[in-house]
Amino acid sequence: MYLVQHFYEQHGKYLGLVLMTGGSGLSRRINKPEVQRPGLSLSGYLKGHVLARVLVFGKQEIEYLREIDAKTRELRLESILTPSTPFVIIARGCKPSKEMVAMCEKNRIPLFKAGLTATNLLSRITFLLLEEFSPSITLHGTLVEVFGVGVLIQGESSVGKSEAALGLIERGHRLISDDVVRVKKKEGAYLVGCGPELTRHLMEIRGIGIINVAHLYGAVCVRPDKGIDIVVKLEEWDDQHFYDRVGLDDKFIDILSVSVPYHILPVKPGRDVVLLLETIALNHRLKDMGYNSAKEFNAKLLEAIARRQKKRIEREARA
Repeated sequence: MYLVQHFYEQHGKYLGLVLMTGGSGLSRRINKPEVQRPGLSLSGYLKGHVLARVLVFGKQEIEYLREIDAKTRELRLESILTPSTPFVIIARGCKPSKEMVAMCEKNRIPLFKAGLTATNLLSRITFLLLEEFSPSITLHGTLVEVFGVGVLIQGESSVGKSEAALGLIERGHRLISDDVVRVKKKEGAYLVGCGPELTRHLMEIRGIGIINVAHLYGAVCVRPDKGIDIVVKLEEWDDQHFYDRVGLDDKFIDILSVSVPYHILPVKPGRDVVLLLETIALNHRLKDMGYNSAKEFNAKLLEAIARRQKKRIEREARA
């Protein structure tokens, strides 16, 4: 549940918002991540006007309201300033009409003013609300940036996720979050992971305890968030399990309805997990550039088989 008060506390300073009236309505909910200018709605044409949207009055709307008579002004404002309206912002620091102030106070609609233009406010508020309403999920794992690739390391407890991440950090890669990763779906197409503020830059290493990566390795080894490009699951080596040795078939995992490349990496004493994670990240970058080692090998293998078959057929024909 996202309230007007939450929005005001988080972004009021950034937007330069000043509360003019309707403070008793700060507890009302914002139900839609949408914002609009009233525009034609002020002329009485309400088709397409959504009552649950945030309203931004620009200089043109304020000047138009001043030019119409008080009775018409009150009727037009009454049709759009309803109890469903989350809050209203007056752009460019313009002075609202007394009817607007009275109506916002009556309906407990928070009325703000800001120095920004209406266009600027529309773009900024839309971005902020879309961020807040983005689908999200919390996953268990460690998120690191390896050669610019966001790698989410998952696996059972004590399999070595944090130790592998620590090895990557020692080699100059960066930590985003350890143990708990908050994932958000952005623009309905890609995923971004970050960590809780309480545990930011911290790692738990069994036998050592809590360490601060930023303090130990420097601020260059951490970052607040990163897009999730691949997921690697660490698991104990199982001799009875068949592990892919070619990599011809790409595997994917679904996170918030987004398909992410997925790798299972078996671990056992003697395997350099850090090196293998770096290799997975580099191979992912090559695939993004259009180069697939497994497919190239498969194509060469098929060509070699075809040449041998052709020679065999030619020998049989001469015989």
